[in-house]
Amino acid sequence: MGVATHTLPPDLPNLTDITRYCRFEEIEPFLQMISATVAADHNRIVDWRHTSEQLVASIGQTKGSPLKAIHDSLNQIELERFLLIPSVIELHRSCTHYRDLLSSRVMETVIADMDEAGFVPPEVPFALISMGSDGREEQTLITDQDNLIVYGNGGGEKADHYFIEFSTRLVAGLEEAGFKRCSGDIMPTNQTWRGSFSQWHTRLLSIVRYEVEDAGKNVMDLIVMSDARYVAGDQKLATELIEMIRAMERDYFQVLWGMARAATEMKLALGFMKRIWTEGTGEHKGEFNVKLMAWAPLVMNVRILAINQSIPATNTLERIALLKAEGSFSLSFAGDLTDAYHTLTKQRILTQIKALKGIQNDSYYLNPYQLSTTEREQIRHALIKTEELQKIIHTNFHIV
Repeated sequence: MGVATHTLPPDLPNLTDITRYCRFEEIEPFLQMISATVAADHNRIVDWRHTSEQLVASIGQTKGSPLKAIHDSLNQIELERFLLIPSVIELHRSCTHYRDLLSSRVMETVIADMDEAGFVPPEVPFALISMGSDGREEQTLITDQDNLIVYGNGGGEKADHYFIEFSTRLVAGLEEAGFKRCSGDIMPTNQTWRGSFSQWHTRLLSIVRYEVEDAGKNVMDLIVMSDARYVAGDQKLATELIEMIRAMERDYFQVLWGMARAATEMKLALGFMKRIWTEGTGEHKGEFNVKLMAWAPLVMNVRILAINQSIPATNTLERIALLKAEGSFSLSFAGDLTDAYHTLTKQRILTQIKALKGIQNDSYYLNPYQLSTTEREQIRHALIKTEELQKIIHTNFHIV
């Protein structure tokens, strides 16, 4: 994944800084302790890598519920590795990679099982396309299904009926492999997220022309599709659908304007004097939803500018880098947004870890006052930069 990376911060203390107040007799045991710790951490990293490689290699020979055991083991490795080395982009890369393989394997077994059961596949290509965090290649420790199915024209009702059964089995198979069903029903078992290429063309036109009853919901569906990415099946067909989605978003400016307005109106966890806002009462008193009031607004607003500038990338960090390259962002502002993404995503992953370990009941709420002063200031700065991005879009799209 071609995303921007950072060097280590220049203000990190070096060995000279740490030992300059030590007596000579203290330095050798101190260095031995550091050496032992580094060696132990290195051994853990090597073990994780070897185990991950073995688990990933076994996906292609596994089917059914044993896939979930592999999935759970890989997730656990990523959790432990993140606690040692909190690299957001490495966790994204690894989780996205093995979940693509798991999805492809489930799809293979569904096709084989349907063949064995006597279902005759239509002679049309088809593809599985992911959206959401998976579409952006930003998978984290907790995932659900955000997928659609597209198949080629010419199969008629036979193809429609086949892919109803296929989608039912696929969603069940993915759930069995550890992918939760989408709470918003963004899955091909829902006919909204399944169809031939021509059916998708008709559906998309009705959305961008506001020819549907629930225009707001359908525009939100289009926002979800903005992060569409090929996962498995016929890549050419998937690419054609993805390109059609993006072309319609660009060609029908009123739709993009509506998406921009929604993005700029997303509430941020910023209160009086640009301090971090938290809930004042209720179950989450003293906390805020780090996903909805910090991370999601940043991702959403970067997405809007990327679509407007015809940038094909779906990954947020790639989008920021490309927006900088084409002049939408200054070097410093792009750097600020990149830092903001790393900060907010790191906190989001850490809340997931707390939920997975049973430390808290949900994977969204964060108490900033349980963090260090430095971490709180990083979050506050990330929120301020996200607010600045909202103002840029508000101005560029002439939103009143």
